[in-house]
Amino acid sequence: MKIGIYGGSFNPPHKMHLMMGVKLIDNKFLDKVIYVPTGTKYPKPGLASNSDRYKMIKRMIEDYPSLEVSDYELKQELVYTYQTLTYFKEKYPDDEIYFILGSDLLEQITTWKNYTYILENFRILVTLRDEDKREELSKLEIPYPKNIIYTDLLLEPISSTKIREAISIGSDKFLEENLDKRVKEYIIENNLYGKER
Repeated sequence: MKIGIYGGSFNPPHKMHLMMGVKLIDNKFLDKVIYVPTGTKYPKPGLASNSDRYKMIKRMIEDYPSLEVSDYELKQELVYTYQTLTYFKEKYPDDEIYFILGSDLLEQITTWKNYTYILENFRILVTLRDEDKREELSKLEIPYPKNIIYTDLLLEPISSTKIREAISIGSDKFLEENLDKRVKEYIIENNLYGKER
């Protein structure tokens, strides 16, 4: 089985996050996608609690049996990407572990801790936001280039920052366009991101 690890803050999880997992499976890149929200030790302002982000992802993917969410990073004091990938490699020793990565992060990967270990031991599924970006990325001097796979899945980017701003001012139309209904309801029910009841 080909398992994709999809990390991020998911603050909040939105429709692009959902469609990324769905399309990677529909297009036969993967058999399963596991969403791995980062813990609150991650230095990012305005981060909703571990519990809230985990529950929002769980609601968002509940109709998709090939999509899962893991609380692995939420339980750690501080964890690096190579440690997360190693955890899943040990958990699923008979499966192939892929790391889902946006093209913007691929450009930064050589600054990550133990990045050569990641590139040597895991396949990197790169998602593109621009059709012209692939040629530019292919010129990067990154070790183990054979382990880098470009998906050619062009998804309309959604800004979590703009979603949080829309929540704070109660812009329902924008939220309906970009959030799963159950995620939107959870945010309102739990008064997240400054949304008044």
